[in-house]
Amino acid sequence: MNVSDSERVASQLERLGYSIADSEETADVVLLNTCSVREKAEQKLYTRAGQLKRVEGPRKIVGVMGCVAQLEGNNLFKQDRGIDFVIGTKAVGRVGDAIAAAVEGEKRILDLGEREEDYDWLPIKSQRHSPYVAFVPIIEGCNKFCTYCIVPFSRGREKSLEASEIIRHVLELRREGVKEVHLIGQNVNSYRPKSESGLEAFKGTTPFSRLLRAVAATGIERVKFTTSFPRDYHADITDAINEHENLCNWVHLPVQSGSDSVLRAMKRGHTVESYKKKVDSIRSSPRNISLSTDIIVGFPGETEKDFMETCDLFEYCEYDSAYIFKYSPRPGTPAAELEDDVSTDQKKHRFLELEKIQRKMLQRSFERKKGSVLRVLAEKPSGREGQLSGHSPCQTVVNFEGDEEHLGTIVDVVVTEAKRNTLFGEIR
Repeated sequence: MNVSDSERVASQLERLGYSIADSEETADVVLLNTCSVREKAEQKLYTRAGQLKRVEGPRKIVGVMGCVAQLEGNNLFKQDRGIDFVIGTKAVGRVGDAIAAAVEGEKRILDLGEREEDYDWLPIKSQRHSPYVAFVPIIEGCNKFCTYCIVPFSRGREKSLEASEIIRHVLELRREGVKEVHLIGQNVNSYRPKSESGLEAFKGTTPFSRLLRAVAATGIERVKFTTSFPRDYHADITDAINEHENLCNWVHLPVQSGSDSVLRAMKRGHTVESYKKKVDSIRSSPRNISLSTDIIVGFPGETEKDFMETCDLFEYCEYDSAYIFKYSPRPGTPAAELEDDVSTDQKKHRFLELEKIQRKMLQRSFERKKGSVLRVLAEKPSGREGQLSGHSPCQTVVNFEGDEEHLGTIVDVVVTEAKRNTLFGEIR
């Protein structure tokens, strides 16, 4: 989501005549895009702004955008770190106005307002992170209010883009040579547009499953989506994947904990049993769908028994990858009011234990892939000379020997070697 925001802001500024500088030393304007999901985001921001203030040469205009900007607002100016303007998560379409005002000498510019109706969600080609892979936002915000999460406060309530607009974006990206789109949002499968215009011809019991089928019908070579909320993941999503080859066989389904008591404290809205049923349904697909997740260890009140239940669920689900986090309180969330009673050492120990299980499962998965053929999108040169790197449909990184002429193409790669986080192979 943050990369996508940055791409769209850079696109807006390029249209206004700005260009990306070679370094912060040569830049006239520096934008800091912030995320408040991790711990101490504000402190990191102040440190970074202070460093920019000390860079030699003419004084730079420094702007802050993203979730920290939305949450802290005017408070960011009180630290006096040389910040000229603060732009909220829905005001990024007006960053050009903020820069213009700062150039004219206006001080402490603050815009935390709503997004304009004609906001352009599609970044221009020169500012996308890849010529071949593009992010397509379909929903922003969150209505779930998990007790540990700041997103509903920083991103606002769920608001879905119209299906016709999403389809138009995908078709335009396809014309520009993009091979893979990622439909993104805090909870993509909570997609509920005001109107289902453009989805009438597609079957499915939820708007998201119909949207998947509509995007698949554009003919774009690959479609991925993230992130899914377990409570809103329904069987018709798996049905859509089974029916359309270009809907990739990868589902990111954050569970957060394997303990029912911790899940209740988190207000996740699912139980271990209901989550397992969804996993069983996904695993029964003939597409061999890859499964990834998010886990928080050390949530307030988590006992050793709770943690062992998380380990058991981890083994049951056999995740292909996982993002594991040590709990840290986010000011303003309900969980921040709870006693953070799991020690730092316990959190570290549980993190390492779960990481060990994950490594074991990943290596098991990689060993099964040896000798198999994966369809890999050649995205960029790898760190090794004469090799390219890309992703399989199941979101596995694969490095292989290849020439630049292969970039942007989908090739069959025979897996010959498996290392810690990457597969290696050769074009068949």
